[in-house]
Amino acid sequence: MNSFILLSLFATIIAAKSPRLKFVLHETSRFHFTKPENYISMYHEEGSDMLYVGGQAVIYVLTFTDRGVREIQIPVASDQTAIDTCKAKAAPLELECDNFITVIQKVNDSFVVCGTNAGSPRCWMLVNDTVLTDVQGYQIASPSDITPPYPSQKSITLSSDGNLYSAISSVGGHAGSIRRTFGSQKLLKTENIWLLNPQFAGAAIIPSEQKFREEIYFFFSEMNKTARVDEEPYRARIGRICTVDEGGTKSLLSESWTTFFKARVMCGAGNTQQQYNNLRQAVVLTAQRAGVLYGLFSNAWGKTVICAYSIEDIDRAFSTSKLKGYSSSFTGTRPGMCVRKNPATADSPNNIKNLGVIRYHPEIEDVIRPVGVAPLDLPSEDQITRTVADLVPAVNEEHYSVLYLGTEQGKVLKVLHTREDVFIISQYSLFHNEGPVINMAIDPQKGHLYIGTAMEVQRLPLADCGRYGDTCRECILSRDPYCGWEKARRKCAAIPPGYNASTDAFIQYLDKSNSSVCGEAAALKQRRTSPREVLVQSNTSVFLPCPVRSFHAIYRWEKDNCIKNYPCIFSGDFCVLGPVVDTPLKEGVFRCMATEDGFKVEVISFKLRNDGWLLAASLASTLGPSLLLAVVTLWLH
Repeated sequence: MNSFILLSLFATIIAAKSPRLKFVLHETSRFHFTKPENYISMYHEEGSDMLYVGGQAVIYVLTFTDRGVREIQIPVASDQTAIDTCKAKAAPLELECDNFITVIQKVNDSFVVCGTNAGSPRCWMLVNDTVLTDVQGYQIASPSDITPPYPSQKSITLSSDGNLYSAISSVGGHAGSIRRTFGSQKLLKTENIWLLNPQFAGAAIIPSEQKFREEIYFFFSEMNKTARVDEEPYRARIGRICTVDEGGTKSLLSESWTTFFKARVMCGAGNTQQQYNNLRQAVVLTAQRAGVLYGLFSNAWGKTVICAYSIEDIDRAFSTSKLKGYSSSFTGTRPGMCVRKNPATADSPNNIKNLGVIRYHPEIEDVIRPVGVAPLDLPSEDQITRTVADLVPAVNEEHYSVLYLGTEQGKVLKVLHTREDVFIISQYSLFHNEGPVINMAIDPQKGHLYIGTAMEVQRLPLADCGRYGDTCRECILSRDPYCGWEKARRKCAAIPPGYNASTDAFIQYLDKSNSSVCGEAAALKQRRTSPREVLVQSNTSVFLPCPVRSFHAIYRWEKDNCIKNYPCIFSGDFCVLGPVVDTPLKEGVFRCMATEDGFKVEVISFKLRNDGWLLAASLASTLGPSLLLAVVTLWLH
């Protein structure tokens, strides 16, 4: 019996880090590429059903409906001269000598589209979702400052208040930079000495009640010049600029940012050597400066983790930290603060001094550390490739973070992050052709998630409440902030926008698994299923399958209502009872019981009866030939 106790404890530990539910979906809202698209960019405007996807020499304009996807394809071929030049000078890969669309951004009412153009970047304006025209009458940087020459070179673009911001990673002789590249404000850039071979992972607007204090954070990794032999050569960074920035004076930083600072970001277990220094992607959930940053990191062995950071902590560090290599005190306004440019004081000694401080001391001393010290407790076997997040208002009038994590295997994990823990709500298997999730976009307003691989793009509902079951207990144990138990209609339903908590129309509990709020405990304990009859032939092995609904439940078999429990072994989505020394499968009633959140529920039951000739037909209909074969193989080994 001690072995059963240890097995139960081990199963509980494993379950806590696994998705509670697993779904295999075949949605109608999916689009298949006619050829593999190994590099895709995405643009989606909240509240719309349209998704713009940049591919190889083409823009896909996709309109999603519940019945399917309508498409328009806009060809954007490379110049033949550019292709010939690209092949002659040996691009990173000859396959990259084409026009990969890396930028699709809406700036005011105009779409800016840029492509690699076989190593000689070009930009266009997209008109009426169908026609590309040359950029005319706009203040725009060189296309090579907006998009990289090759799709394998990482880049980030972000639109804010009629301006386009671009960050291009370092590769070859390109130093890498953060720039304002299009719009009504002055076009600015980082100084070359501020960044050391940066590899960009994301960018986000940090809003403020005072518009002039609005900031943009850029997330990247850069080379660590002081790394020891046993250290990774990267360090993760956050760079910050103010959107109000209009550059310095004629003599100093005239075409450069005057508000740029950068800070080191740590992700790992405290101050130990187990650090993740390569920042691969970052997303921000924020309402003013109260928010959270989620960073996707990897280490030298390719293992991926997620670390969470407080936006308030980051803002405080940028506002108060000492600057590396600068020991003097500040006089007047602190360098790098978000203030409107005052022409009357632009050439004052104090302002010139501050510009000099920014020019030569752009890094702060404070290190940004994650909330909770360590990475989020997620399944270690899942290689995460992309993430998006949403801040969801719950019935208790608090907001909860939901992360969607795309994996190397083409699956999507839906994760709840609370103050107390990380809870993996569900796992979606979506795609006909298994492959890494390359890009994702989320639309909280419309309630949709878009997921793209090299072969297809799919749309999923954020509030997928109908999949959780038809009881209050199943709905509450899902711990999905989008969903609650609607009392009047007795169903698991989406929380409506602007829900008034005083109406008490929905039941929801998110901080931990607690279905007692449903008040159904007594009824659940007495639930019984009708046993399915299995006719058993003498001296024949019998395997009884129990379908697994929740992977956080503990499954056991009982025989003839006796107290003794028999463990089962997981095979795919089934928990199978087979013959072992102390579990002879003879005549009697066997019941599969699932225990979760302190409640035991009967899932399925079988009545075994001796009778020879019908065994094969009975088992085939109950278990299924393929599962029977798999289970027999499992037990024999």
